[in-house]
Amino acid sequence: MSNLDLLFNPRSIALVGAAHTELKLGGVILKNLMRFKGRLYPLNPKYNELMGLKAYTSIDDIPESVDLVIIIRPAPEVPEILKGLDGKAKCAIIESAGFAEIGDNELQDEIKRIGTGLGIRLLGPNCMGVYSPYRRLDTFFLPYERLKRPRKGNAAIVSQSGAIMICLFNAIRASNIGVSKAVGYGNAVDIDESDLYEYLADDKDTEVVISYIESLGDGRKFIEKARGLSEKKSLIILKAGKGLSGQAAAFSHTGRLAGRYEVFSSILKQFGIQEAGDFDELIDAAKALSYYPHMFPLAKGESRGGNRVCIITNGGGSGVLAADECMKQGLEVAKLPEDKIERLKQIFPHFYGVNNPVDLTAQVKDNDYVVVLNELKDYYDGFVIIALTGVTGITPGLAGLIKDFKKGTNKPIVFHIAHDGGSRRLITLLERIGIPVYPSAERAVRGLRAILR
Repeated sequence: MSNLDLLFNPRSIALVGAAHTELKLGGVILKNLMRFKGRLYPLNPKYNELMGLKAYTSIDDIPESVDLVIIIRPAPEVPEILKGLDGKAKCAIIESAGFAEIGDNELQDEIKRIGTGLGIRLLGPNCMGVYSPYRRLDTFFLPYERLKRPRKGNAAIVSQSGAIMICLFNAIRASNIGVSKAVGYGNAVDIDESDLYEYLADDKDTEVVISYIESLGDGRKFIEKARGLSEKKSLIILKAGKGLSGQAAAFSHTGRLAGRYEVFSSILKQFGIQEAGDFDELIDAAKALSYYPHMFPLAKGESRGGNRVCIITNGGGSGVLAADECMKQGLEVAKLPEDKIERLKQIFPHFYGVNNPVDLTAQVKDNDYVVVLNELKDYYDGFVIIALTGVTGITPGLAGLIKDFKKGTNKPIVFHIAHDGGSRRLITLLERIGIPVYPSAERAVRGLRAILR
């Protein structure tokens, strides 16, 4: 096993700083680790037993070398704890705070020297650690009652910030996205985003990587690993610390310099790596890419093939908003071919708007959407469907019709459905068949853009 594989797939774990109560972080972590199916060794010299498990006085009392050690003890104790791991572990997560993020660079440099000297890979310090639902591994210091975890899925999260990790978990659950792995790496004294990109590029459970970054250590290494990952899988990055005040905040948070954002962004564009402008754009793109993983990766130098979008709506105003957002996002709302205009006018009532957007009006029926899709599927690169469910002609049966259409095309479809009591069933059915649904027309367009890009 590689050292990073020990981080995500350990067979045995030691928790230094385990506690008997969830009023302490060591108790929360221990309870979360109880789901882990491997061997678990809680360390606390004050107890013989913790939460039904035999407790150990020190790492030397454990009857084997362990794959992973989690440390949640005061920062000044960490150097000696690491020295005691010599020959007993190859990977450690330091969740303790109190290092470079508060200006104690000397202490952080010391643990780095110790880890390097002993050949122990370090995640952290000042971090959340790892969540890997396929392995039932959860090192977070937040109880499930306070932070519900997302379901299993194909999206990995790489976050420098634990607070943003919490926000991402809540947003991902709300967006009905599943997670393969999540890692909060904090101050990145050793293992950083570049190492994690390299690992996830070959991870069979991951098809999309969502990355939140405040600062970088080795810029060349970052570009190399980010480019390598994006050539295999979908990678979308949200960079914080764009302005001077944000850069100062980033430094006080993790103790790493943020650097000039303009340089960072231009390099991402140069190498074709997707960047989200803000948190909502990150989530919207992640949802689209997670639902359409089969469209990735592209061969080197290959293009998706176009940016021509057709909007099909039963509300004229919503169609206009979608068209405006397409213009902002560089997507072309191309006019319908003349022969198709004539064809659709023969099929539909005269008051339907046969343009782009195609306006099916409040008298729409479920099958009208599929008629348009079948007529135009060869002329557009993607479709935005707006279904305002307040009218009687739209039913949950629309999902079954879209499912049948989807089987015969590789063109991406995204939906905008306003979230209300009558829409919940349709939204559930559409997302169950792999169609992402968004609460606004603009967000649906941004999701489609992420796929076509």
